[in-house]
Amino acid sequence: MTVYTLKGVEIGLPEFLVGTAIEDKIRAGEYESKESDAALKRLRKGWKVLELGAGLGFVSSVCASVVGAENVISVEANPQMLDPVRANLERNGFGGVTLLHGAVVGDDHEEETVRFRAGKLFWGGSIVEEGKSHDDMVEVPALPMSHLLAIYEPKFVMMDIEGAEAHLFERPWPRCVKHVVMEIHPSRYESKQVIRKMVDCMSKSGLTYDPVMSNGRTLGFMRVAKGRR
Repeated sequence: MTVYTLKGVEIGLPEFLVGTAIEDKIRAGEYESKESDAALKRLRKGWKVLELGAGLGFVSSVCASVVGAENVISVEANPQMLDPVRANLERNGFGGVTLLHGAVVGDDHEEETVRFRAGKLFWGGSIVEEGKSHDDMVEVPALPMSHLLAIYEPKFVMMDIEGAEAHLFERPWPRCVKHVVMEIHPSRYESKQVIRKMVDCMSKSGLTYDPVMSNGRTLGFMRVAKGRR
């Protein structure tokens, strides 16, 4: 197995990703750089972190290096990525991270599972829309966002879930959430109004745009005490 090091984190690359665009990003030092930079700028020791979209476990490890592995909960929908994530967490001494298998869904999703398409590269994975079918489609556990927020009460939420974020902003988020970092995927949204809906939801939740954590399609939000906005 090929192992790279980014920001002090060792990333073991499984054979099926060798020679892909993902390896190119890692070699160039650009793999999940915006998300990891945002985390390092705002995270503090002991904070609870909920990460949606574990990828290779890189950002999980960066977060765990600051807050402690026991304070990180990472969610991954793609079943073929679970072993690589666990291996990378263990490789870096963060085996205490809680890794959940499932796809995050909005509260209007009524089934216990959801159809998920992994794709050739994990960053191309996505929930399959109703009425569509693909040969590489699998059923994975459905994890309602409101349940995750209620159970784990994270202070910091990090998400990169390839467009599924569009369904997670139907109602205000709880006050336990102080910081949010998300990569947006406009090409996957049904309407140009989706981004506005997400930003409006953050505002109603008491979270305002954070330029420190924002970079391109990576948007950061933070809770500001009343009177400081």
